[in-house]
Order: sequence, then C-alpha cells, then structure tokens
Amino acid sequence: MKLTELLPEDHIILNLHGTSKLEIIEELLGLMDKLGLIIDYDTALHDILVRESSQSTGLENGIAIPHAKTEAAKKLSMVFGIKSEGVDFKTIDDKPATLFFLVLSPVDTSGPHIQALALITRNLKDYDKREKIKNARSIAEIYKIFGSFN
Repeated sequence: MKLTELLPEDHIILNLHGTSKLEIIEELLGLMDKLGLIIDYDTALHDILVRESSQSTGLENGIAIPHAKTEAAKKLSMVFGIKSEGVDFKTIDDKPATLFFLVLSPVDTSGPHIQALALITRNLKDYDKREKIKNARSIAEIYKIFGSFN
C-alpha cells in the first residue's frame, strides 16, 4: 500500500482554517464530501465523533489521525491537512496537533483500514519526515514526502 495512492494531491490542505478539534474534523470531512468520497456527510461526522468520544485519535508529536468505519464511506479514503499553529486534539503528550489525517472506511472492511493507519504512524515516528511535512511550502512538496512512506 502506497500512501500516495490514498492521498493524491487534491486530498491535501496546506493551511487548515479550523481552530478546534471539531472544526478541523469538519473541514477535512468537507474535503472528502467535495471529492465525492463519502455518501452522507452527517453520518460520517456522527461516526467520527462517536469514535473520538470513545478514545481521542490525537497521538503525539503533533499528529492526529481521526478515523472511523462508517456506512458513509464508499471505500477506504483519506485526506490530510496541516495547521501550523496547532489545535488542542487531546493528544497523548498534551501538545497541540499540527498534522491531521482523516481516514474513513466502510464498516465491512478492517485489513486495509488498519494497514493505512499503521503506514501513517510508522512513518511519522521519523522526526525528519514530520519536520519536512511541517515545513513544506506546497502541496506538491508534501505529496513528494508522502511518496517516501513505506
């Protein structure tokens, strides 16, 4: 599984506008809706928020990966955004999140969903990759970095 297959350039937002956890999720989900990746925005949002209420998907080192299995997902889909100022996402290390991956899958799939989450977390353990993404000045630059994920 290559990250760039799941995250083409039009799935990336360089400067998220949201200032809260909910606003970031809504903004990323709005992109999924605009791209035709989901069937029903409200159902997808509900399922993401239910998942978030059971356990925050804010990790550490500025990373948040809100994700859910939902009837609203047509297939495994992902979007990404950066918020350089950071947002409180109830992360493990209590630091603001700056890198956001929203991952949705149909309810009847598990393998690809878990593989996608593992691909992201495994690669973002690398400090240099995180910093390159944070400092990227264009979507094309971020996409190129994602191409190095293995």
